[in-house]
Amino acid sequence: MRVNWNYIKGFLLLVLVGFLFAFSSSRNQSRKITELEVKFLDDNNLFVTHETVNKLLIQNGETVTNVPKEILDLNGLENALKSNAMIKTAEVYLAVNGKVRADVVQRKPIARVSTNASYYIDDEGKYMPLSTNYTAHVPIVTGSVEKNNLANIFKIASKIYEDEFLKTHIVEIHQEQDQTLSLKTRVYDFEIELGDLNDLDKKINNLKAFYQKTKKDKTLSSYKKVNLQFNNQVVCTKK
Repeated sequence: MRVNWNYIKGFLLLVLVGFLFAFSSSRNQSRKITELEVKFLDDNNLFVTHETVNKLLIQNGETVTNVPKEILDLNGLENALKSNAMIKTAEVYLAVNGKVRADVVQRKPIARVSTNASYYIDDEGKYMPLSTNYTAHVPIVTGSVEKNNLANIFKIASKIYEDEFLKTHIVEIHQEQDQTLSLKTRVYDFEIELGDLNDLDKKINNLKAFYQKTKKDKTLSSYKKVNLQFNNQVVCTKK
């Protein structure tokens, strides 16, 4: 019987390649992570620090850089980051270069409640605690506000956040017990009576028209109250 040495050589070569691949893969998995990279995907205003993120990424009592790749729990690390009240979402993964990378998106405050308690309202209308690391420059909310009933404040705060005119000029939102609202401006000391939130866009347009006219006439500083609760008109009270 004639032996086909080419088949034997090919088989041995295949076994050798498989062994080397398995050996390399095993060594690669058992290696410990040498570097962690944290990237904040939103703006540079950090409500949560890199140090805080690093502490959240401790796994089984060890930092990520001391944990072998094979036992690294990426889902667990993501959940640990999401448990922080300042973090909206996070993704943790192994990069091609062997680093562990954490992409973090912070929550975004749009108003700050300052009553018997102080906290933010975020861009989803949810309660958000204050940060010891950074203070957001957003409108202050005063008056009668309940943490479990933020829908009314969220609606007007969202309107202010999305509108450049309002974002520039409005610094305070005040809510009465009946949930009627008034606003205060950054420069002028008159009070803007908004009332309820019915026909909100029309009321805001009336405010803009009033502001432009009185600014042109140089009479803005002569008013102490601007009432937007009446249809198609702005009722003003002079000082």
